[in-house]
Amino acid sequence: MMLTTMCRSLRYAVLFLASLGIGIASAGDQPQWGQRDTRNMVSAEQGLPSRFDPKTGHNIKWVAELGTETHSTPVVAGGRIYIGTNNGVPRDARQRGDRGVLMCFREKDGQFLWQLVVPKREEDPYYDWPNSGISSPATVEGNRVYLVSNRGEVLCLDALGMTNGNDGPFLDEARHMAPSGTAPVEPGTSDADIIWVFDLVSGAGIWSHDAAHSSILIHGPYLYLNTGTGVDNTHRRIRTPDAPSLVVIEKATGRLVARDEEHIAPQIFHSTWSSPSFATVRGQALVFFAGGDGIIYAFEALTNSPPAGEVLKLKKVWQFDPDPTAPKENVHRYNSNRGEGPSNVYGMPVFDHGRIYVAGGGDVFWGKNQAWIKCIDAARTGDITSTGQLWSQPLIRHTLCTPAVAHGLVFVADCGRALHCLDADTGAPYWSEEVDGEVWASPLVADGKVYLGTRRGDFWVLAASRTKKVLDHVQFGDPISATATAANGALYVATMTHLYAIQKQGK
Repeated sequence: MMLTTMCRSLRYAVLFLASLGIGIASAGDQPQWGQRDTRNMVSAEQGLPSRFDPKTGHNIKWVAELGTETHSTPVVAGGRIYIGTNNGVPRDARQRGDRGVLMCFREKDGQFLWQLVVPKREEDPYYDWPNSGISSPATVEGNRVYLVSNRGEVLCLDALGMTNGNDGPFLDEARHMAPSGTAPVEPGTSDADIIWVFDLVSGAGIWSHDAAHSSILIHGPYLYLNTGTGVDNTHRRIRTPDAPSLVVIEKATGRLVARDEEHIAPQIFHSTWSSPSFATVRGQALVFFAGGDGIIYAFEALTNSPPAGEVLKLKKVWQFDPDPTAPKENVHRYNSNRGEGPSNVYGMPVFDHGRIYVAGGGDVFWGKNQAWIKCIDAARTGDITSTGQLWSQPLIRHTLCTPAVAHGLVFVADCGRALHCLDADTGAPYWSEEVDGEVWASPLVADGKVYLGTRRGDFWVLAASRTKKVLDHVQFGDPISATATAANGALYVATMTHLYAIQKQGK
């Protein structure tokens, strides 16, 4: 009886402190972009600031310098922060010129620890767009960091870098860091330690376009990732029509073990930039994926690796076309047509309570202005285009966003310069807020707040509620492409040039 009374008293104390806004403990690391598996842009962190000022330093814990373009979302794991950027501000005097860079910082104070430096592809700028750096967010598990580089390589890295020596089996970091035709760059303690490399171009037959953007999903012994295959430099031709769009890599070895066989490539309007998500639906493990053809797919998760030299075919469970009246053949004739054309998806499909939430529409660079967010029943099978949609809501114009679903609400942003709050069950709109700039990032919901940055350099903090309430509007003066990250009681915001650690009473 005494123990029961003590437990009840402790529970009431926790609830009382939470009601006062006093955080009991932080939720922990954020080792990938979005929630594990479901990809929902929601964090359990508490005690995050609703107001801060990068100019005065109010609630700013530390600031770290990046390159000159940063499109990668920071991830936090094991006391370290990983973020992709470019080489616009070289950390290594031996590495001059355009490069892709993944930087690793110490979480507590922002001290630079090590970096991965990757030469640019030089055949054509459309393979690896100038100065875009490494755009993919890292995914961390234990002492391994998984990443898709600017060259279309899947890399497994040691979280400690070269500080504990050069672990194998990959040992040729010196050559890997050097552009073709130049001397090898001997790695030091501030360089990355590569464990293995899988080249999507030569190993999976893809055609890289612009910049690889892929957030790797880990499930069991496997890595699931979008391949980044797309159009060539004419934007009117698919040079590798048999290339996969979704692949599975064995995380211990870097071996390709499975791929989709949906023949998506010929209908890709631009490229394959949407990363996969995962959930178990009615006892079945499913991987959800938005192809570059604008179709949403569900595949059975892999259960066994094939024998050496074999590659399995992923089994499709269902597919959903969010824009069934859009053109399906010769789609590239609609380039630069802002009135009609196919739809595509840049953000990730989010799973929540048996449903998939996905935002898409016309391509932001080449396509029609139409945009939407849809809710799909994840438990169906077959072609569910006519049966799977639970609701649909139009957005203003173009979206690159992954939705955030929390407390019966959906938050989604678009390039019509607006953040929207919708009912998760019906799609009915509650409010929209003009955010003064195009949005390439996704909204993050944490500690009862919505955090969102814009390409204009503004950062917004709003209450995550049915009633619109703006808590803060911060001007960084530098464009923001990356989604904010919450981890271990702090908020991390990456502008194009700097990474900010934001925490209450930060100096």
